[in-house]
Amino acid sequence: MIRNYIKVALRNLRRNKMYAALNVAGLGIGIACGLLIFMIIKYETSFDNFHRNSKQIYRIGTSFKGESGMWYSAGVCFPAAEALRMDFPQLEKVAGIFKRGQTIVSTGDAADAQRKKFNETNVYFAEPSFFEMFNFNWLAGKPQTALAEPGSIAITREIAEKYFGNWKFAMGQTLTFNNKDIYKINGVIEDVPVNTDFPLELVASYASLKNTGVSGNLNDWVSTYGSASVFVRLPESMTPEKFSKDLVSFSKRHKPAEYLNILVAQPLADIHFNSDFGNFNNRTFSKSLITAITLIGIFLIVIACVNFINLSTAQAVNRSKEVGVRKVMGSSRKQLAFQFISETAIITVFAALLAVILAINSLPLINILLEIKLSIASIPLSLLLTFLVGLIILVTLFSGVYPALIVSRFNPITALKNTMNAKAVGGLSLRRTLVILQFAIAHLLIIATLVVVGQTDYFHTASMGFTKAAILNVPVPDDSISRTKLQFLRNEFLKNPDIQGVAFSYNSPADNDTWNSDFRFDHATKSTNFSATLKWAEPDFFKVYNMEFVAARPYAASDTVAGYVVNETLLKKLGIRDPNLAIGKEINLWGERKANITGVVKDFNSTSLREPIGPVLMGAWKDLYQLASVHISPGKTKEAMDFIENTWNKTFPDYVYRYEFLDKKIDGFYRQENQLSSLYKLFAGIAIFISCLGLYGLVSFMAVQRVKEVGIRKVLGASVGNIIYLFCRELTILILVAFAIAAPVAWYFMHNWLQDFSYRIPLSASIFLVSIAGSLAIAWITVGYRSIKAAIINPVKSLRTE
Repeated sequence: MIRNYIKVALRNLRRNKMYAALNVAGLGIGIACGLLIFMIIKYETSFDNFHRNSKQIYRIGTSFKGESGMWYSAGVCFPAAEALRMDFPQLEKVAGIFKRGQTIVSTGDAADAQRKKFNETNVYFAEPSFFEMFNFNWLAGKPQTALAEPGSIAITREIAEKYFGNWKFAMGQTLTFNNKDIYKINGVIEDVPVNTDFPLELVASYASLKNTGVSGNLNDWVSTYGSASVFVRLPESMTPEKFSKDLVSFSKRHKPAEYLNILVAQPLADIHFNSDFGNFNNRTFSKSLITAITLIGIFLIVIACVNFINLSTAQAVNRSKEVGVRKVMGSSRKQLAFQFISETAIITVFAALLAVILAINSLPLINILLEIKLSIASIPLSLLLTFLVGLIILVTLFSGVYPALIVSRFNPITALKNTMNAKAVGGLSLRRTLVILQFAIAHLLIIATLVVVGQTDYFHTASMGFTKAAILNVPVPDDSISRTKLQFLRNEFLKNPDIQGVAFSYNSPADNDTWNSDFRFDHATKSTNFSATLKWAEPDFFKVYNMEFVAARPYAASDTVAGYVVNETLLKKLGIRDPNLAIGKEINLWGERKANITGVVKDFNSTSLREPIGPVLMGAWKDLYQLASVHISPGKTKEAMDFIENTWNKTFPDYVYRYEFLDKKIDGFYRQENQLSSLYKLFAGIAIFISCLGLYGLVSFMAVQRVKEVGIRKVLGASVGNIIYLFCRELTILILVAFAIAAPVAWYFMHNWLQDFSYRIPLSASIFLVSIAGSLAIAWITVGYRSIKAAIINPVKSLRTE
């Protein structure tokens, strides 16, 4: 019997190729989206869950209390790791790890003429206990000994093969950091998995920090370093709530009262999703985003199933005689239902095969959009097959049961007379409801896409209070010898007429690398109750970035602090309304860097546009300069860049040249919004496409049901245009109803989403008008072909009953 069902089903599908193709295409695209979203979610939720006892591992971060609420850092003070070991002996493991900034790594020592130079970003210093807590595989060496002494280092297989050709040749070799610090390779680590927030490549011993630039801060309980993290593994007998309470008293015991910030424990499982803290990968995937794409996946599958139901019920009328004959020959309603469900199952299986092909071929695009490394191998095959089989069963039941029940209840006499009407096949009302549902979901996605794209475009085009176009940021070496060459480098750069200006600084005007501190104002005995963002830069910095002054002038050129420039927000925090009243007032940083305010600069965004403008304090400090900002003349970028690279390489031959355009760097602040925008555009387009297939199904059904009405109208003088209007009018009403349902829902959710940004676009009526206008235009084009085909039928044929 089952064999007969399959044979008949395949025969019917071959006879109705267009019907089968539309259903396979609609379901295939919907299932492909569901499969891709399932893979993305499984990939994102798998980060660092492969470590043993991962549920007991916590990162120690720092909480700060500001006027606008609490904010957090993934970093701690350097002494925290050792103090935690001493104060909490019951902790199973405690490990400190520090991420270094971009580093020039050379093979061999300075005397080696054949040495290679590389610019590396994933350079860390870690205690041996880090690898006892986290399960990264070692190919050679052991962490207990490999990272026990200063000057020792472990590297990954990929780095070893890049440097030495074969990882087995790496052991015992030496590496030099920034042409001064020498490390011996004592271990080789297997390349870390793609689903980890620890992108380790070079890991030096934590004991080596005493020979680096942070050596003077290893006992500093005041400064919090965002790149200095501590991880602990709690014993099973200790609850996270109890440990968090103990951290409050621990913080009060060790930190000076004037600089008290409370340490907090963050679960390892939360690191990948919580952007409040961030991680070493500089990439988080929020749980709200997971919820959003999960709903999108469900919506797309529902739209595909609704599309199938519309096409199936429209096709049912054409098969009424077949059903009548089967019933006369003795087929029961149950047998007919199974026959049509088997057809649905076959279509769904073909759609699933198409979906797998589409999903596999779409993975490179998804990886580019989300900046991930997702592959079929990333998800266990058994899990993928289980999900796919479950989805096939679910789609078959959801899509096939209703059409099967409708078709199986046909009256054989009515069916054989070919007098089936809309009521007999379930009526038009349900199909209209389904179309409304389809387009309501599509409108939701379109409006959300327009809002997200608009907000993202605003981020890229909004003024931040300084020039960001045609500014090239070139890192400069931070050693004392290289700093003596900065003036020479500036003079060489300025010899090129395509370069308008050069300035050296600690970082750019807007940067994720922030340095915050309170200070004492106008000889006060206590520090301010707020922190200011510190920016160290030459006076030319203001000229290069076209920053506007509202009072006085920049500070004088100097190697160290000779004056301060503050922004308007800092004065507002101090209660000063007139900027001129601040000129000449003293600012005291840490009791050692005292100088008067020489100018007030107009407010500018020192971080992303998600955050409000905060207080900024600027001064000169040559020993901290690590960035050259080069302003290039418009239209001269390529020529100037070649000149800049050649000049830089001649000035610093022992280092690796690198650069970044400021506007591209700022665009990187909005990585998650850019990814969300791309996803919404992709899935909104798919939703519209599948919905249009559903429209085509409904129009086909209407054309079959109203064939005699169309014939009578043509006999009475109706034109082709009148007939097309007849079909389009009803569908236009359905789409308008769908929009009326979707618009308020979309406004509510997108309004709440925009509240996360300090600078945002308004939810104007134009967004909703574009949505409805675009949907109507696409719908009219979709139904136009089928409407014209129905309108040009000879009325003699449509009115004939025998």
